[in-house]
Amino acid sequence: MSIPQRLNPSLESLRQFYLGKHIHDVPKPALILDQARMRRHCQSLVAATEALGVDFRAHVKTHKTVEGTRLQVGQAKKVKLVASTIAEIEHLLPLLAEYQQQGRDVNVLYGIPLPRSQVSRLAAVGRKLGAKSLAVLVDDADQLKHLSQFHDEAKFPAAVYVKVDTGYHRAGLPPWGINKDSLLSDLVALDISGIVDFVGLYSHSSLSYNDSTPAQAMANLEGEITGCLDALAKNHELFPTNKAFVISVGASPQVSSVENLVAEDSKLSTATQSLRATMQTVSDSRPHGIATSLELHAGVYSILDMQQMATNSRGKIGGPEDEIAVSVISEVCSVYNNGEREQPEALVSAGVLALGREPCASYKGWGVVDASSFSPDVIADRRLIVSRISQEHCIVAWDSASTAEEGTPLPLTVGQSIRIYPNHACITGAMHGWYLVVDSDMSGMETQIIDVWCRTSGW
Repeated sequence: MSIPQRLNPSLESLRQFYLGKHIHDVPKPALILDQARMRRHCQSLVAATEALGVDFRAHVKTHKTVEGTRLQVGQAKKVKLVASTIAEIEHLLPLLAEYQQQGRDVNVLYGIPLPRSQVSRLAAVGRKLGAKSLAVLVDDADQLKHLSQFHDEAKFPAAVYVKVDTGYHRAGLPPWGINKDSLLSDLVALDISGIVDFVGLYSHSSLSYNDSTPAQAMANLEGEITGCLDALAKNHELFPTNKAFVISVGASPQVSSVENLVAEDSKLSTATQSLRATMQTVSDSRPHGIATSLELHAGVYSILDMQQMATNSRGKIGGPEDEIAVSVISEVCSVYNNGEREQPEALVSAGVLALGREPCASYKGWGVVDASSFSPDVIADRRLIVSRISQEHCIVAWDSASTAEEGTPLPLTVGQSIRIYPNHACITGAMHGWYLVVDSDMSGMETQIIDVWCRTSGW
């Protein structure tokens, strides 16, 4: 029996209602996705990793859709994914079976250290996908018994990464401590006995979310790789020498920064030279006598948001209106332009439950209003932002860093439909059951809904 989940309307009924409508004519707030922008971001990162000769594992937690996964995977022979919930994996099962029928190798990593309560459910997924299909993380010796249970129920060993904390302190063990309570040595023993398949070390560090230059993003990626190599160095005597191990690292800003290494106008700066050399250490040599390969993983790179834009991890990238694939369509409820408040403001029908409440390092706001909402006489470098946010509504005002003079009226009218670019696409997406899809590469389809993508929800 499947786990009960919050259900969406049928895809057929959603398409009947939305297809062909203009995005400004739908009930608001609503979540819009430009698949052209998402497709471009997915293709550019895959091209960069292929050019650099490293593997890529796409995280699906941002969009949680079948269609978005297709864009991330493209034509890759090896389908390597990360999921934050088992619900995401279950939602993707038909697609994963399709890939297997095409002869592609499928492996999905459940992206948190394996909880006891989820072992049987994950094993049930494994029985449908077969051997070598699933990977898990561990960072505590007590989790090893969960791996034995998985093996007994799935009838094959899970691939296992040891989670390394390279400075972000969300999960994992420090490089010097990955054999805490004999975790590493006991894992190797289980690998030798066939209970698990010990495949490598895994780090996820979002320290790069505070970056603001490509050099900083590249340095953070290099720091992750170095942290995993340090873990290998400090424990090399425990690693079997008869198999190769994967060093898997990443988060979207630092992984996107590898595009700087293959850009046509890329200059071999100190940062790019250093990162390239460290990546080659993993891929081309045998550090401490152990064969290793490099795998990068990322998720929100595919959609982007204001947080990602603020990191400036890539040398060549446009503004939010050119790059961010998701936006929330909202309606202006009230406008306060005539001295009712200290500064002009507007009340808009999207709050925490439509946008999220995630900060962004580059400005003091909770979202940015698409510039197409402005009247033609508004100066281009002025910016409207979500300055305050409540449960179901928000307040839009001039960004304090813009050039708008004090008291400048807002170029908005009651009843107007506006698009808001969120700070964190993953959180914003979780507030909605589906995306209304447009395609800016198709003439006339920039604001007309051509598809609906249903997200999975729950855990």
